[in-house]
Amino acid sequence: MARPVTMFTGQWADIPCEELAKKFQEFGFDGMELCCWGDHFDVHKALEDPNYCDEKHAQLERYGQKCYAISNHLRGQCVLDKIDERHKGFLPADVWGDGDPDGVNQRAAEEMKRTARAAQKFGVKVVNGFTGSSIWQWIYSFPPVTPQQIQEGYDLFAERWNPILDVFGECGVKFALEVHPTEIAFDIYSAKRALEAVNYRPEFGFNFDPSHLIWQGIDPVEFIREFPDRIFHCHIKDAIVNLNGKTGILGSHLEFGDPRRGWEFRSVGRGGVNFEEIIRALNAIHYDGPLSVEWEDSGMQRDQGALESLQYIRDNLQFSPSDIAFDSAFDKQDV
Repeated sequence: MARPVTMFTGQWADIPCEELAKKFQEFGFDGMELCCWGDHFDVHKALEDPNYCDEKHAQLERYGQKCYAISNHLRGQCVLDKIDERHKGFLPADVWGDGDPDGVNQRAAEEMKRTARAAQKFGVKVVNGFTGSSIWQWIYSFPPVTPQQIQEGYDLFAERWNPILDVFGECGVKFALEVHPTEIAFDIYSAKRALEAVNYRPEFGFNFDPSHLIWQGIDPVEFIREFPDRIFHCHIKDAIVNLNGKTGILGSHLEFGDPRRGWEFRSVGRGGVNFEEIIRALNAIHYDGPLSVEWEDSGMQRDQGALESLQYIRDNLQFSPSDIAFDSAFDKQDV
């Protein structure tokens, strides 16, 4: 199954979209998963300028690039998070406003509704992103956290995200949460609980990214098998665990790239993710969307990482399930 291979542009937002499209055409990518920051995809312009979406499509088409999904992780994060100075660093001024936490939450929610409408106008069916979480900081239960406090976190998720998902439903667009530490869903059980919180509504599913699961000790293939009808999009990103008796999976408050860390993201094929089994699992659930590379490797120059990742996918991951039983020929023998 030759799925399109795209690149998520979030880690390339310092490069203008036109220049990046030309670069990715030269590399050989089929398309771009456009982030909603930098000049890659502007939600407000998409809704307010009648020519913006056509011009953006024309810009991509000049370089043979297609867009299957847009991504608005940064605004989505601020819908549920308890807002502090960290968020100011990546929010535009109109969402940050005066920094009042309730106001930021509300403006971020409105931005996600606009994103659904912009995606519809642009003609894409999936918006990837984050939800944020009001309870992530309680991942270790001390001081003791009550079950009621955790439930209140999922109730708040439903309260704030159901109105957003209503708009996604009206627009015929799916929201794909990237299951990720710091989100309301970060592993299999929390993902199931998030689905339960919004009553399994069809607009809500997942952007599958194995790199965020493997370092937690979760088998990414089991995630696919658990949620076969909720994998709306797929990131291809690798990670490696480097536990040596001094390090731990909690990161030790060390920056990415520090050799003392217990785990790191890696360029595709250079970590511990078993992509062979992931593709077999995606084939089994009939996922036919893009394989979108997300470059996050502190130890490799990003152009090299992009090229190498693309080649790895082309050489190793573009295969279809068999259309016959391997022993069916035994029945055709003359006897």
